[in-house]
Amino acid sequence: MTSSLYYHIIEIYVNVYSCGGSPYYGDEGDVRNVFCKAAVCAILSTMIIAEIGTSHGGSYEKAKELIDAAAGAGCDAVKFQWVYADEILHPDTGFVQLPGGSIRLYDRFRQLETDSAFYAQAAAYARQQGVQFVCSPFGLRSLGELLDIHPDAVKIASPELNHIPLLNALAAFRRKQKNNGTEPVQVILSSGVSKLSDIERAVAIIGTERVTLLHCITSYPAPETEYNVRLVKTLSSIFGVSCGISDHSLDPVLVPALAAAEGSVMTEKHITLSRKTDGLDDPVALEPEQFALLCRAVRQCETALRRYGAERGAAEIISQMKDEYGTEKVDAVLGTGIKTLAASETENYGRTNRSLHFMHSMSAGQIIRAEDIAILRTEKVLTPGISPDYLDTVVGARIVRSVTSGAGVSWNDLLQK
Repeated sequence: MTSSLYYHIIEIYVNVYSCGGSPYYGDEGDVRNVFCKAAVCAILSTMIIAEIGTSHGGSYEKAKELIDAAAGAGCDAVKFQWVYADEILHPDTGFVQLPGGSIRLYDRFRQLETDSAFYAQAAAYARQQGVQFVCSPFGLRSLGELLDIHPDAVKIASPELNHIPLLNALAAFRRKQKNNGTEPVQVILSSGVSKLSDIERAVAIIGTERVTLLHCITSYPAPETEYNVRLVKTLSSIFGVSCGISDHSLDPVLVPALAAAEGSVMTEKHITLSRKTDGLDDPVALEPEQFALLCRAVRQCETALRRYGAERGAAEIISQMKDEYGTEKVDAVLGTGIKTLAASETENYGRTNRSLHFMHSMSAGQIIRAEDIAILRTEKVLTPGISPDYLDTVVGARIVRSVTSGAGVSWNDLLQK
């Protein structure tokens, strides 16, 4: 977005100030207030999350640099990933090419493992800088340790949307909080590489109270023209929850601005100090200056919506985007609003999501124990297994043929209990 949209809307006289936290959570001290010359009104604005992920490389000093950069750019929250490699994938899942060369993806995740103190310090530092701390767990161990340090929100990443034991454990924790008279921890569900039935199952488990759903395309980078941004309204209407966007495209403005026009309450995008560094997501992340542009664009879109109202404000934003990017491209980015897998993620369905995998080779006749299988991302070279829905069915079943370590569990491997 060029400066034309910014200056187009400065006719509205507003004084916006933030009290340091994310306005989205709704606490009295966190609400972003807007003072109009005609009236005084409290406005809840888009929550902007800077996804640090694992770009810190395990270094707390670099994590602080990233938090500083994100806060300086204007985000409301930073998000980390709580990594234990064995919760994510099998050692034999394949290799990833990084600036330093090829490395097993499992080994790269092992390099990114840190202890609880790292995340606790990062959370404290983020809050000192006036932003909230959000984090994604990838299994039961990381979830438990994350909840122990009291995050401002728990983010379930797209590949974990069908990690049924993880969802059940988080839902049980939230129920316990409510039974104790405490507000349940905020949950953000990302819906990339998922079908409506997958989202429906996750929402049914987690519930809708203090839940935000993010429309996402799980492709790196994600083509802007496949984003189907109108799904923000569709998903919110279907599931009765607030909806936002998790943007993996390279442009800092186009998808976030159009999402704001479609009523997005949350925008998440990766941040890095440099796209040339060796973080797994650094090549598709925004550098600080770009992230600042994203934040300014979203805030100016909010101002347009306040100035003109939702319908006309959205039309003004879309019109400006068409002037900048062309009508054909903007119409493609907006899409149909019908939920389907994006073309760029279709082949990843079943591979990026979780499925059941054997953790070591087994011979015909053996009984499958809980420790013999795991709920993992298939990723590079392995074969996807059956859905985690069938974990209890598989445990205790007898193997009818030899299987190799890492292979996805198939119904053809099993003899009924």
